[in-house]
Amino acid sequence: MLLNLRQIEVFRAVMTTGSISGAAKLLFVSQPAVSRLLAHTEQRLGFALFERIKGRLYPTPEARQLFREVEHVYAGVRRVGELAGELAERRTGILHIVSSPSIGHMLIPLAIAAFQKAHEDVKVTFQSLAFRPLTQMLLDNRAEIGVVIQPAQHPNLVAQAIGEARLVCICPYNHPLAQLPRLTVRDLLPYPLVSYGADTPLGALVEQMYQEAGEPRRLAVEVSSPQNACSLVQAGAGIAIVDEFSVRSRTDGEFVVRPIAQAKVLTASLLQSRFEPLSRLAQDFVDTLRVTMKAQGFTPAPAEPSPGPAGRNLA
Repeated sequence: MLLNLRQIEVFRAVMTTGSISGAAKLLFVSQPAVSRLLAHTEQRLGFALFERIKGRLYPTPEARQLFREVEHVYAGVRRVGELAGELAERRTGILHIVSSPSIGHMLIPLAIAAFQKAHEDVKVTFQSLAFRPLTQMLLDNRAEIGVVIQPAQHPNLVAQAIGEARLVCICPYNHPLAQLPRLTVRDLLPYPLVSYGADTPLGALVEQMYQEAGEPRRLAVEVSSPQNACSLVQAGAGIAIVDEFSVRSRTDGEFVVRPIAQAKVLTASLLQSRFEPLSRLAQDFVDTLRVTMKAQGFTPAPAEPSPGPAGRNLA
């Protein structure tokens, strides 16, 4: 091993502060001690980490590259510190949850509130994230449970269906479509459509609805999420097709919701690591989420055994 933890710590301190004196203050040691250890580090590495020009230090290209890797190490160290602090609180457990925004605005908070009533000593963390950072949290083991409403395929993650919802149309209260109890795609054609890019999972579903109806989909406003679509409809920018999960997260009275004939069904899925079974706490939360979804009127998906390491079921 070329570098030990103390050498890495000193190198990072110099990179962060930009000087020997700054690193010494940060580490609560003397400047000569930092200088000696930095010189010894460069000697062991066989290349310079800093250029010394007129009394100032300038990182070499090698140092900048090394610093990027050091920052990854420190992110892991911080997580260890956070975990130690959580364990010091002497709680009976910790549960980390992430979800997509559509299901995270209402259903996950409701489920967490119900879960806490039966698990008062459990600490819960929750983040609502876009799909890519959400899956990365699971892959990095920074979250145990993820809940999404779009297809998720990753060799290191397992998806388990937990509930279903349809796509619906939303429009302002004074809109002509508000007078109809049920809509078809053809009913939507005369009005400005707020929708999603065809290269997104939700946009592909909406596009498929139009294709099956034999009608073109013309976007007046393209958005990245159902939440954006809901806000634009509320503002009067047009009509939109959104999922029922997103609609339920909005305040009653913001717009009118109408069912669409032949509407596509979205499946809410639980995501977890393929290599780790759900903890007892996580399974309890999943059970609570199923009950919450049913109570809110969503169609539950059949319960499945929780997958164990390498995809083996624990049943």
